[in-house]
Amino acid sequence: MPSSRARNATSDTAESRFGQLASPLIDEATTHAAALDEHSDPEVLHKMRVALRRLRTLFWAYRPLLDDDFDTRQRALFKYLANSAGSTRDWDILRELLNELDLDDLDEQLEARRAAVLSSSIETISNADVKHVLVTALKEANRELNTGRRRVSMKRFARRRVGDAQDQLKRRIKKALRAKRSDYAAYHEVRKAGKKVRYLIEFFDADLSSKKRGDLKALKRLQKRFGALNDVVASRNLLSNCEGELPDGGDVGRALRALKAEQKQRFKAARKALG
Repeated sequence: MPSSRARNATSDTAESRFGQLASPLIDEATTHAAALDEHSDPEVLHKMRVALRRLRTLFWAYRPLLDDDFDTRQRALFKYLANSAGSTRDWDILRELLNELDLDDLDEQLEARRAAVLSSSIETISNADVKHVLVTALKEANRELNTGRRRVSMKRFARRRVGDAQDQLKRRIKKALRAKRSDYAAYHEVRKAGKKVRYLIEFFDADLSSKKRGDLKALKRLQKRFGALNDVVASRNLLSNCEGELPDGGDVGRALRALKAEQKQRFKAARKALG
């Protein structure tokens, strides 16, 4: 029987920690996937998407220890499933925004579209057999991590990967500050990079210095501003893309103008958050 020191050494490796980090996310995603039906609360879809996004970030963190092709395939699959769950929530956000702006004339038509998208999402997720896909990914990743000869200290691994993500965020912030106001893509990249850093700090909290853990509050503030901007940009694009298919009467045009004005305000707030 191994000594307590040997057991602790094993538990302190990045390879052995992976399953502990991934399993709760897989359980959460599969629970929400199994609960989906035509009357699902929007939060069920949102929580499923978040669990899948966090799982995708975890695989990104472990990319140096996994086969590149395997990691790329898995993260692409998680993205596909997250987008399937997120497509319905996009319509919910659009409707919420229009209600906030006192523009609910289109709500009935948007609700019908939301219902059709939800039905399609449920079918996609059901056909994907989410539980089997995620459990298989976990088993394959664990096998690859735990059969290799390398063993990496958890603390060293966590600090390096959080540092890599923070460097990526800094580069994207610099690019966004140089970008034109119309270049939303640069701001979207900042949002994604910030979310990645936040998730990694939450994953590896116990292995990080207090300074790195302290960055979490600033990241949440950044995400709030950039998330608000993303909501209005995505909603504006969604409504614009279906404009020709909705009843005419000026309601769509009025809503698009209101969303454009709201986008300008949120863009200013997001840019201010960059310093």
